[in-house]
Amino acid sequence: MRSLNPRRAGRGTESRSSLKAILIVLDSVGIGAAPDAAEYGDTGASTLSHLAAAAGGLNVPTLQSMGLGNIPLLLPHTPKGMIEGVPPAAAPIASWGAMREMSDGKDTITGHWEIAGLEVMPGFHNFPPVNSFPPDLIAAFEQETGRKLIGNKAASGTVIIEELGEEHLKTGALICYTSADSVFQIAAHEEIVPVPELYRYCDIARRLCDPLRVGRVIARPFVGRPGAFKRTENRKDFAYLPDEQTILERLVARSIPVYAVGKIEDIYAHRGITESVHTGNNADSQALVEKWTREKPAGLIMANFIDYDMVYGHRRDAKGYAHSLELTDQWLARYLPLIGPNDMLILTADHGNDPTFAGSDHTREYVPLLVYRPGEDCESLGIRRGFYDIAQSLARFFSIPTIPRGASFV
Repeated sequence: MRSLNPRRAGRGTESRSSLKAILIVLDSVGIGAAPDAAEYGDTGASTLSHLAAAAGGLNVPTLQSMGLGNIPLLLPHTPKGMIEGVPPAAAPIASWGAMREMSDGKDTITGHWEIAGLEVMPGFHNFPPVNSFPPDLIAAFEQETGRKLIGNKAASGTVIIEELGEEHLKTGALICYTSADSVFQIAAHEEIVPVPELYRYCDIARRLCDPLRVGRVIARPFVGRPGAFKRTENRKDFAYLPDEQTILERLVARSIPVYAVGKIEDIYAHRGITESVHTGNNADSQALVEKWTREKPAGLIMANFIDYDMVYGHRRDAKGYAHSLELTDQWLARYLPLIGPNDMLILTADHGNDPTFAGSDHTREYVPLLVYRPGEDCESLGIRRGFYDIAQSLARFFSIPTIPRGASFV
């Protein structure tokens, strides 16, 4: 991918003041089983193609014009993995490719950290599905919080609050559970445990989980009554601290601002971020990305669009997932004209979450890569070995020193 304008390659401090990159992570939008999917129990997973088939086709003309339908042609599962309703574009308006994760794992932290230039080897600690938490961890947590722990197993978040929510209301015990990811999750009713208090409990759990190298502690507040519990948007992630500098920190250290949308601030433990807003859903995130694209003259805007994963993927709602992507496509049609001649838009994902697959967990998949720069030649970026090619590309775009791993596509 070559810049038609030498200044836009990001050479020199003068050009930095007018360079802007927008990096959007479409949470869980995988595009086909990775070569090592079998090691994760994910043989045959293919988020996009399977949800499109379940929905009777996917109507995403903007993403199609950017080359989304061209990506399956790069992958070994073609033609089975073609996306129904999204044929290859004859002349895509963006460069297209796929990325293979090199780190161990298939969770949010691992995917986002690799996007930011890190490699997670070995992977984070995963708790077993039954009697998940070590007795000494439970004892310390109960002593410091003054509340009993119930749950102590791998579970779907919506299922476990229905199972244990009534007991929680009666006793005040905290519903603690895990999943196939490296997580310690704490669910509590907002009338029983006010949100700030729940966050304080998560701070305690974060400290206690650090020696085990647990990827995330997650606050999962909910409201309602038995039979009608509903999780709220006050979710908050408490991440393990990165072992080295991310591309976000490297940019901020060189006075290049980084603006975080959604759970990005939590994923990177609030490091390398100039300004952040913790939006709770796709619509709010998209509105903020649009606002900041108009207002911020330069820097990196990084957003996570969470609904595909949180609302539809884990709940195995393929049609809802498809509809959410179609809404994003409609937003993209309005958004793309805001991308200026010195801007670069990158669309990708952090892992898969095939809504037609068994269970309720993430799936180990390739992720899509779409790179839009107005006025620039578009081409296939091939299959990238490592999500960190994005971080390396951002380093080159902003003309800062290269990072330890990855190959730039700009």
